[in-house]
Amino acid sequence: MNVVLLEVFGNPTIIVLVVGAIFLLFGGSKLPQLAKALGQSKKAFKEGLDTADDDKVSRAGLNDVDDEALFEEARRRAQQMRANEARKIEQ
Repeated sequence: MNVVLLEVFGNPTIIVLVVGAIFLLFGGSKLPQLAKALGQSKKAFKEGLDTADDDKVSRAGLNDVDDEALFEEARRRAQQMRANEARKIEQ
């Protein structure tokens, strides 16, 4: 699969055609916005990977917590969310 992609995109003519098609589809004014959005997405993805690694470290402490205590906390938070929603509806 990778060899096929290298052969296809290794040809400069195809690269020029693909870039030209993108230019025609999005237009000259949209390309900078598209590039900026791609850059921001890449940055957010990398930050997400970093926080995922941090979460793995913090989740290690969850193994020490009793399951019943976790269920009780979940019930308490669900009840609190329902009460908050009811207050919003009343207003």
